[in-house]
Amino acid sequence: MNKYIEAPEEFDGNQAIFCAGGISDCPDWQAEMLQLLKPSSWTILNPRRTNFPINDSSASRKQIEWEHKHLRLAQAILFWFPQESICPIVLYELGAWSMTNKPLFLGIHPHYSRRQDVEIQTSLVRPDINIVYSLEELASQVILYTANFS
Repeated sequence: MNKYIEAPEEFDGNQAIFCAGGISDCPDWQAEMLQLLKPSSWTILNPRRTNFPINDSSASRKQIEWEHKHLRLAQAILFWFPQESICPIVLYELGAWSMTNKPLFLGIHPHYSRRQDVEIQTSLVRPDINIVYSLEELASQVILYTANFS
């Protein structure tokens, strides 16, 4: 059974996976992923807050700082590109983390508008990444990796 850490809660343990992907203008796919990953032993780091303090002018900076810190603390990163948003920050994060050896799991909704770009760029930099096209397949990859990791 996994543990769950939601921004802005701090994490200081190990064997964590960061759920990188759309937050604004898209469904709460992170909630579904949390359910799908229940069999894993990973700590799930979720940047999507239940209640984001939209009226707090410093909230965005704090959120970005939390994500920056926890992306680095995580042992692996799961990326999901939903069809509803281009997710420019997630594209930036994928590009940055693709240049490292950190384990990455990548899922793209079949109707994501920049699907081909993500597929081509990823294949050029990290041909070891097996891109999948559903949350279920993405969770299965993580669970299989966890079984081999433990």
